[in-house]
Amino acid sequence: MKKIFPPTTKRIALNTNSATNANIKNNTLRRINIYKNSSDKILSDNIDKLNSEWDIDRIIEVRAASIVLASTIIGLTTNKKYWFMLSGTAGLFLMQHALQGWCPSVPIIRKLGIRTSEEINNEKIVYKMLRDDFSVKSANVEELHSVAEK
Repeated sequence: MKKIFPPTTKRIALNTNSATNANIKNNTLRRINIYKNSSDKILSDNIDKLNSEWDIDRIIEVRAASIVLASTIIGLTTNKKYWFMLSGTAGLFLMQHALQGWCPSVPIIRKLGIRTSEEINNEKIVYKMLRDDFSVKSANVEELHSVAEK
């Protein structure tokens, strides 16, 4: 059976130019290479920074919400109904992004180096591996889960 939608974690990368994907990956690898021999403190600081990094979904959601909010307010205060078309268009593109991983701003945002949550998490996992977080051998599910949450 053919799938209608791409996998959630791959949908944006699948809709991004391969050169842009390669550039984002190379930048990530360059950062990891810089910190590969760092102390646990520095690796932890990098993980904390990555926890605060905005991914492309968050940027697109804020952008779409801002357009919907602004165009609705302008439409209501000026009695010009065409402003509501902008709200509808933003909603349509947000839905397209959620389902397919693409909307008109994706190529631009990706070109700026904005990463997906998976790309950010992959860098975090490498730092955790360098920090030796995954050396835990346990049958205790809660303990394993707490290591994964680090």
